[in-house]
Amino acid sequence: MLADTLQIHRILARLRAARPDPRVFQIAALGSLLVFGLTVRAFDIAYAEIAATFAAALATQWTMSVIFAVRFEAKSAIITALSLTLLLRANTPLPLMAAAFVAIASKFMLRVNGKHLFNPANIGIVAVTLLSNAAWTTPGQWGTAVWLAAAIAGAGFIVTYRASRLDVPLIFLGTYAALIIARALWLGDPLAIPLLRLQNGALILFAFFMVSDPKTTPDGFWPRALFAAATALLAYVFVYHFYRADGVFYALALACLARPLIERFDGARAYRWSDPPRLSPSRPEPAPAE
Repeated sequence: MLADTLQIHRILARLRAARPDPRVFQIAALGSLLVFGLTVRAFDIAYAEIAATFAAALATQWTMSVIFAVRFEAKSAIITALSLTLLLRANTPLPLMAAAFVAIASKFMLRVNGKHLFNPANIGIVAVTLLSNAAWTTPGQWGTAVWLAAAIAGAGFIVTYRASRLDVPLIFLGTYAALIIARALWLGDPLAIPLLRLQNGALILFAFFMVSDPKTTPDGFWPRALFAAATALLAYVFVYHFYRADGVFYALALACLARPLIERFDGARAYRWSDPPRLSPSRPEPAPAE
């Protein structure tokens, strides 16, 4: 009986080890979007700038891994570099490299309760756009084509489902949509205006590939729902009351600052990349005793 139990545990361990890392799906999705943007949408970013961003991200990841004596993990740095090349622009490679450095360094140096405080790519974007005039975000490059927004959402659906975070972009987009539609009704604007804004590819990319990061969202469903809704509310305030086209990035940074407070009421076990995907919310699983 004991031998059978051990054999079952070994089989389960092999299955877990063979399960693809969700970050592989994310790299494939973001990489495909970058290739599409360069070849079809004619993104205004030079190959040298892309190479510099990747070099800075990987070099910072390696350096911080050595300093903090942890295993070097390239996938995280690649995802960050891809996000920056998709959403950030500058006249020279230096601001992009600075954003990559801030993004990766923040994972190691700004931590609360064993988790990095900020979404790496997001804080890199916020840092260089807030502290200098040398870089800017590019929501307009994606346009408002329905088919493109649907394609990005489809890729994001697979990635967030695999990372058990599909609820986050859906709650974020649902809350944001409700707010801007309510605003249009209040002002007497035609509904075509908010619906067109919801089709922006950059907004969909942000929702599915940045807000939903399993390492910078709460682990329990209800704290996670609060986090996503609060990010949407802050984004609405920044965009429509402070007239910041890049307000979604500032909204997420502020929500991440508040996340440790939200997580005080979160009893779920910390997310692991090897966890199986879950489509529906599950009850919080208490963390194991140390």
